[in-house]
Amino acid sequence: MSLEQQRLFLEQQRLSPKPKRAGHWARMAFIFLVLPLSFGCWEQVDGGEWFPQMKRQITVQAFEENTYVGQAQGFSPPEGTVPIGWGAVPDLASLTIPEQDALVNPVSSSLQSLKRGEVLFHRYCETCHGPEGLGNGPLAGPPFGTDGPFGMVLPVGGPSSMAKLFSDGHIYTTISIGRGRMPNYKRIPPSERWDLVNFLRDLNGQGGRS
Repeated sequence: MSLEQQRLFLEQQRLSPKPKRAGHWARMAFIFLVLPLSFGCWEQVDGGEWFPQMKRQITVQAFEENTYVGQAQGFSPPEGTVPIGWGAVPDLASLTIPEQDALVNPVSSSLQSLKRGEVLFHRYCETCHGPEGLGNGPLAGPPFGTDGPFGMVLPVGGPSSMAKLFSDGHIYTTISIGRGRMPNYKRIPPSERWDLVNFLRDLNGQGGRS
């Protein structure tokens, strides 16, 4: 290459536009600033306090104690609330055992009542007491169940039924406020609890259908 050619080459190099580096540095600055902040979205970093993942939300499982404001059951109506149609329901917890036992069933054992009671039994009671009330539901342990977590689930049907020994008021109160290890089922409307009582009577051959 002659001197003239070398001179022209260097002149072209000098006059050619230089690559703009401003955009490159802006992108690099954005990456270095945003990347460390993105780690805050990982619950492994902040323990889920600020950025919990949606797939791991706090939930209350079945039979799990809910410690929120001291409530043992998270699905019971708040204290002091009166659902529509419950205004005439007595405060069962304030009654003595004889007063609870003396409560009279105001719902007749009609076919409609028994059908409603049957649905409620299979929905709420079968998991512990079993489909026939023998105390052998999937959550029941020995002596009537097998490997469930709750032992001594009493039969409410069959030859060893304990329901035969108690009054309608006693069964209704047990459903309403719980008794011993059995939790309350306040979520069941009061009139439908009597339907459940009627179904248990029919299950034990004690109730005549009206």
